[in-house]
Amino acid sequence: MAESADLNLVHPFPTKTVHPRWKRTGSHMETLPVSPVGEKDTSQQQEQWEKNSRENFDSITQIRQQPQDYPTEILELTVSPDTASQILENPQGTEKLASRLEGDSDESHGSASEMPEPHQASDLWYCPDGSFVKKIIIRGHGLDKPKLGSRCRVLAFGFPFGSGLSEGWTELTMGLGSWREETWGELVEKCLESMCQGEEAEVQLPGHSGPLVRLTLASFTQGRDSWELEASEKEALAREERARGTELFRAGNPEGAARCYGRALRLLLTLPPPGSPERTVLHANLAACQLLLGQPQLAAQSCDRVLEREPGHLKALYRRGVAQAALGNLEKATADLRRVLAVDPKNRAAQEELGKVIIQGKKQDAGLAQGLRKMFG
Repeated sequence: MAESADLNLVHPFPTKTVHPRWKRTGSHMETLPVSPVGEKDTSQQQEQWEKNSRENFDSITQIRQQPQDYPTEILELTVSPDTASQILENPQGTEKLASRLEGDSDESHGSASEMPEPHQASDLWYCPDGSFVKKIIIRGHGLDKPKLGSRCRVLAFGFPFGSGLSEGWTELTMGLGSWREETWGELVEKCLESMCQGEEAEVQLPGHSGPLVRLTLASFTQGRDSWELEASEKEALAREERARGTELFRAGNPEGAARCYGRALRLLLTLPPPGSPERTVLHANLAACQLLLGQPQLAAQSCDRVLEREPGHLKALYRRGVAQAALGNLEKATADLRRVLAVDPKNRAAQEELGKVIIQGKKQDAGLAQGLRKMFG
């Protein structure tokens, strides 16, 4: 750089002419006339030389007057001549350079293209109920998503054996059809409700180590949200779900029945107060499914919903008593079962359950007494 800068200060005519002397007048510099030695008169060349000298002096003065406060980025970032020449020859190289500067500069870690890129959080979607995680492989377009009644053209792969769902291209109708009754059917429907047209995604169940299920939503028809339905339409759909749930329960499929009852309840929850009387029956039926599925806490909550509307509902009292006994709340269980027998003394199921609770209570008392004797004895 020193060589290139000094080139502007070299005498433009490499002769034996003597350099002029500078004389300062105020804030400007003037040159005194000097007669060349051993050369003929070159006045025109002399004027050109003076002009060039003044221009060089002015430029140097401007450079010296400029502040030397360079940006931090320039001081911190240095690029080798080879890299710079590559960028000038290939403008696209700037992107590669930026990526190298943002990443680890140590080449022993490998280039950015060789390192696996972590999946961004924005590409993951967690189902609100925690049933699955969706990883977006290809983003769809538009903002619309399948709704109730939408006919979806879907490409699916990776379903486990016995899932009841077919792989390859298929057409699924949101909110309708027996395909929704199995576990994977419900998950697929929830996943489709979150997808845009053209989206491709993988579905992962928590704690599931099998292969991922991949779904591609090619297209879908326009559907309707539940709030867009008339009250009569919601009640009709809820009755269909309830009937299907009862069929599944009697067929020994409490899990599928619980899903049907849950969908029916979601439809009726949007009705204006006081709501549909169907909700009482649905909650009571859902509690029966939850007891068989080993979910006593949920069963007790479902019975609470029933008893809030009908405090004397015998089935809800009985099922809550069973749930409380499973949770170890023997006093609450005894109270509910005695209320059932007070209304229906011949209720055999309540009698048997109350007998079990009494025996369990005696065992607890005996164990507590034994523990106290060891502690103080």
